[in-house]
Amino acid sequence: MSSSANLNRKSVVIDQPEAEAFAGRMLDVLNNSMLGLMISIGYQTNLFDIMSKLPSPATSPEIAKAANLNERYVREWLGGMVTGKIVEYDPSTSKYRLPAEHAVFLIKDAGIDNMAVFMQYISLLGDVEQKIIECFRKGGGVPYSAFPRFQKLQAEDTARVFDARLIDQIIPLVDGLGDRLSAGIDALDVGCGQGHAINLMARNFPNSTFTGYDISNEGIEAAREEAKQTGLTNVKFEVKDIASINENEKYDLITAFDVIHDQAQPAKVLKGIYDALRYKQEGGEEGRGRGRGGRPGIFLMQDMAASSKLEENLENPLGPTLYSISTMHCMTVSLAYNGEGLGTVWGRQKAEEMLKEVGFSGKIEVREVPGDIFNYYYIVHKI
Repeated sequence: MSSSANLNRKSVVIDQPEAEAFAGRMLDVLNNSMLGLMISIGYQTNLFDIMSKLPSPATSPEIAKAANLNERYVREWLGGMVTGKIVEYDPSTSKYRLPAEHAVFLIKDAGIDNMAVFMQYISLLGDVEQKIIECFRKGGGVPYSAFPRFQKLQAEDTARVFDARLIDQIIPLVDGLGDRLSAGIDALDVGCGQGHAINLMARNFPNSTFTGYDISNEGIEAAREEAKQTGLTNVKFEVKDIASINENEKYDLITAFDVIHDQAQPAKVLKGIYDALRYKQEGGEEGRGRGRGGRPGIFLMQDMAASSKLEENLENPLGPTLYSISTMHCMTVSLAYNGEGLGTVWGRQKAEEMLKEVGFSGKIEVREVPGDIFNYYYIVHKI
């Protein structure tokens, strides 16, 4: 069955079942968007953690008391959780229960499986919605300073990934890298943020020396504090714009974790990384900048698992999320500084093209960690 509708002052024939199905999808979008905000609140107020530890189903006053929160707000939040099928409710007892099967993706102890942590990005990006709309009208971008919570949230998000995967899964992606780090090499992490990744490496590989660069004073202070608390002596951090590394053949390993696509001048950053790596010339002749043991320098780049072609991202389970984050953070921050605006979804093809353009002439390996749908890991050697 079809019917007529007035769209843009033009009479068109629409497929009624298809229209109704789309209306249902829009209701799902609305409900799930709101539910995401409520999940973020539950995560930040520890409500999920508290409920998961209660020995039995509990009433709203009991949950509020255990969490030391206002009962009226907790009760309304629980309404959203129940109708959103996150929490179970027994009307005969007025008691609520968080199923263990749900808790494993919501509580802080869930670690790498925690999905609730991502919901915080919704409100963070909502804070700049009006600024983004202005950019749609006039161009330009929204600067990094407009996202005061971003680095803290990203540090929380990535720390759980690094804790679970960096030493045992990510570093082994590079053949022989663990052995080289154990023996002792010089490593640099660009755009290190609060430095958790490089502090983990410094702790696990005491014979190597590590340096972290980031433009954020706040991030570098946090990195130094963590290193101090851990008692590390083989790591240092500097406030530095990674677009101006300007170092020659100094490092055996350079890492960039979810950093390059955010840059205003990504090509310049990649060229600086290439120049800063030590090398080994073809034919086995070691360059004057050779690394310890005369082996070529390695660049390990983590970035989003996506294609540069929209049509190849249609089945990407994170497609809408990636394009939304790009529009409202990664792309706009780059454009705010008159940058290239690569965006979150610059994709594998563009990444490989840019790596070759700056001088990485050898094979580009792109590897994945099982269970990680977010990232590709690019491995290139300076030869």
